[in-house]
Amino acid sequence: MGLNIHYAPISMPMNPGRNRLVLHIFEDTLLMNQDSKAPSASDTEIEDVQGRADTRRIPINKVGIKDIYHPVRVSDRAGGDQHTVARFNMYVNLPQDFKGTHMSRFVEILHNHEHEISVKSFRVMLSEMTEHLDADAGHIEMDFPYFINKTAPVSGVKSLMNYQASFLGEHKDGKNALTLKVVVPVTSLCPCSKKISDRGAHNQRSHVTISARIDGFMWLEELVDIVEQEASCELYGILKRPDEKYVTERAYDNPKFVEDIVRDIAVRLNNEDRVRGYTVESENFESIHNHSAYALIEKDKDLDA
Repeated sequence: MGLNIHYAPISMPMNPGRNRLVLHIFEDTLLMNQDSKAPSASDTEIEDVQGRADTRRIPINKVGIKDIYHPVRVSDRAGGDQHTVARFNMYVNLPQDFKGTHMSRFVEILHNHEHEISVKSFRVMLSEMTEHLDADAGHIEMDFPYFINKTAPVSGVKSLMNYQASFLGEHKDGKNALTLKVVVPVTSLCPCSKKISDRGAHNQRSHVTISARIDGFMWLEELVDIVEQEASCELYGILKRPDEKYVTERAYDNPKFVEDIVRDIAVRLNNEDRVRGYTVESENFESIHNHSAYALIEKDKDLDA
């Protein structure tokens, strides 16, 4: 920045020596003021405290940020993008020699991928995180609401159904593993109640959760399809009277225990080569009890091979 010096007239007798002395004192004062300015961030190096050595020699399995919300755009099977808000957990491992990790870098990586997130870009983000933070292992969890436009079975009226979905990524030993998770609400009808009753049978809404470790590419909608096809009946956002008659009779003709639901879904996943491991859970919110019925199946195809 330039320095402007303005000379004001001095009311004193003309004395060349004295005038030169006053000018020298004024210029020295200006130079002293320049030298006393606070140093900028670029003038001094700020210590990286996290980079200090740690003498306790205890590694940390996961360190990072938790419960950070960020706007994202998720690609769907219909060819569109869904603008939504996701909750992220992002971690890396920390070797025993380092005091801490760089928390701000997690947010920077998230910001760089906010425009579109898919199964493919999620793997890229996972690799970037572990590389950028000089880590051997990393973990990202992304939870978000996901919507599918559904058509009523008789009237054909369209409506949106919401599902709670997750991308779970893990980087370890130089490899990325991706798990898709989705909670699918469905209807279940009790086979025993149908068998022993002269009229009707008790039914209820159930939440079926699939966590599928995939190899390759798979849409969330594909997992939703499997669950809804193996339940007593699927749910819809809007139903007209003919639709309500259809779903009531569909559930009655397709009764299933909670055990039946998870087993039938497991058969479908066993036949899906892109799924390398899975967990299937079903919780039936019993309409005639004040408790839920629950069942779970886990399988790792790579271990069983």
